[in-house]
Amino acid sequence: MRKVRRRDALEYHTTGRPGKIEVVATKALNSQLDLSLAYSPGVAEPCLAIKDNPADVYKYTARGNLVAVITNGTAVLGLGNIGPLASKPVMEGKGVLFKKFADIDVFDLELDANDPDQFIECVAALEPTFGGINLEDIKAPESFYIEEKLRERMNIPVFHDDQHGTAIISGAALINAAFLQKKELPDLKVAVSGAGASAVACARFFVSLGVQRKNVIMCDSTGVIYKGRTERMNSSKEQVAVETDARTLADAVKGADVFLGLSAGGLLSKEVVKTMAERPIVFALANPDPEIPYDDAKEARPDAIVATGRSDTHNQVNNVLGFPFIFRGALDVSATTINEEMKVAAAKALAELARRDVPQVVSLAYGQDYTFGPDYIIPKPFDPRVLHWVAPAVAEAAVSSGVATRPYDEAAYREHLKGLLGQSAAVMRRFLKQAASEPKSIVFPEATKPAVLQAVSVIVDEGFATPVLVGNRAEVEAVVREHELDLDLSKIEIVDPATDDKAADYHARLYEKRQRRGEGRRATARRLESPLDYALMMVDAGRADGIVAGHDMHYPDALRPALQIVGPADKTKRIAGMYLILHKRGTLFFGDTTVNVAPDSDTLADIAEMVADAAVTFDADPRIAMLSMSNFGSVDHPAAHKVAKATATLRARRPDLMVEGELQANYAVNYDLQKRSFPFSTLEGPANVLIFPNLEAGNIAYKLMRELDGVTAVGPVLLGMAKPVTVLERDCDVDNIVFMTALTVVQAQTAARQAD
Repeated sequence: MRKVRRRDALEYHTTGRPGKIEVVATKALNSQLDLSLAYSPGVAEPCLAIKDNPADVYKYTARGNLVAVITNGTAVLGLGNIGPLASKPVMEGKGVLFKKFADIDVFDLELDANDPDQFIECVAALEPTFGGINLEDIKAPESFYIEEKLRERMNIPVFHDDQHGTAIISGAALINAAFLQKKELPDLKVAVSGAGASAVACARFFVSLGVQRKNVIMCDSTGVIYKGRTERMNSSKEQVAVETDARTLADAVKGADVFLGLSAGGLLSKEVVKTMAERPIVFALANPDPEIPYDDAKEARPDAIVATGRSDTHNQVNNVLGFPFIFRGALDVSATTINEEMKVAAAKALAELARRDVPQVVSLAYGQDYTFGPDYIIPKPFDPRVLHWVAPAVAEAAVSSGVATRPYDEAAYREHLKGLLGQSAAVMRRFLKQAASEPKSIVFPEATKPAVLQAVSVIVDEGFATPVLVGNRAEVEAVVREHELDLDLSKIEIVDPATDDKAADYHARLYEKRQRRGEGRRATARRLESPLDYALMMVDAGRADGIVAGHDMHYPDALRPALQIVGPADKTKRIAGMYLILHKRGTLFFGDTTVNVAPDSDTLADIAEMVADAAVTFDADPRIAMLSMSNFGSVDHPAAHKVAKATATLRARRPDLMVEGELQANYAVNYDLQKRSFPFSTLEGPANVLIFPNLEAGNIAYKLMRELDGVTAVGPVLLGMAKPVTVLERDCDVDNIVFMTALTVVQAQTAARQAD
């Protein structure tokens, strides 16, 4: 995992608009009529409708998809009582997670209210605004009191995620761990380290799942919380006290089936773990350092199933698996609360999902295969199926337990969820993970460009590639010093064309390639003074697995040497450039955007075939639209005829592909419009592979999409080369360089497998 530096975090929060959130209108506001409908006088109509029927608030406003993330900043992450103002970045971050994983809108509210009753009054008064309340980072025991009173007073879900989020995810892990260890929940003896909000909530939830209350022993920093103890007790601790002779954490753990840690790092030794019952379960969830490191626990007890809160070990207990989807299900049936039945349903849904076959997209995202077992007892946070499993389970539990106020059709709801979020959010992470599973050497010829070196720093930290720089070491070192880059050049190979011992071999190889193309020995020697040409020769000779270049040059100036030196793959008809447009509704593949200026019909068919096949590698089911100004002959013009001919050519060549054309862009992506107007269309959904009639159209389209629609455009991906060559868009940002490097590594991995 890449280390997070202070300046990176501060820069992330300050770049562009400060913070991480903004409010975006969901209706048109382009005319005086729009303004009159949005505000006065038109807004009076929905106001009067809601006055007559309060339930219409969900029909005419955003309340049904709006959650408040509320704190007083008394127990923030690992930072403690930093106050409401300093807690705001965390609350904004929580809002971003709600939006990213479940498309739920959030207002974060930081209250200057340390007094619990004052806090309760503030929150209770907000009920008309929100569909749900997510309490966050409030210290115990006040958090229990606050949530209890708010649940009594409010008729919308109130959920303290620090308590119930961890409880639900660890509960799912417990269900599966007990199953694998061949133990029944009522028989489990549980030792708990910690007595804060999370620990108490987890203990209570384990009881809801079937663990016997008398079998749960909790410990705080004083020792075991037993009946009759008087030191450092409060009402919440009184409720979890049990009759026991155990007085220390070691006493509680001895003979226990389960250890649950929500306390501090290093509290559990290997010697104590060895005293647990056969086939133990160890959940060391303190962050960032668990009560016992994962490897130490496994070494002490190889028969144990171990989970932590860390992403760099197996079985990460991560709250993001819970709260977005629990609120999604609750909001969608207008539940009046999130009750125990809904929480249990969420835990059981997560447990069941982990037992199902893991789709390839998840395995690729994390760089390894997953099968239900001791090292995989809960789903991964970026598993796109979690939304479709947990939200319906929660909604159904709300209905069956009588707290839902909106009708629920399970089949229709599941279909609705499929279109709620596209899978594009996981695309970049997936390829970073896949690249990291088998790093390749990637050469960078622009070794004195600060943005390139910043990207190399990230790549080194992420560990998904072995960067090789081409240039003069002293010059590279000077740039690193000048820009204060966190890059240890002693660990990176720097190849200087002026002194490299392979220079003569590369010259001979290049001269052989170019001698019948009008280039003599002097010309080829001069070419190798260029870092770009030298780096391309390194790839051609197999010294590097791929190249990333072009950040500081015009695209044709970088592409031309690549075509001359590396060249197209065997039997490749064309080279084409493809952009990935990462849209909320999914990933769109644009081609050709960078190479073929004025393609004829055969070239268009070739481009479409290449882009469609590339889309498959991104786990997409290609639906190709051959774009034009015409719809199925509506315009009699040679340009439209060309696209129609290309469509026919591709259909004849590849009957396995789903392709339509010629088709205007709005009909291609608006499937309802397409089917109404052209019911004969053979596409089985909106097009995701968009083939433009010429380079000008494709280039303009992706740049407009990127700038006006707020989507992420990744590319260009160069298709058809003999070896992985990435030509960057000029002056692209560091993140784009990083991701394009990951794609280059994945291309190199694919090439290596095909060669074998």
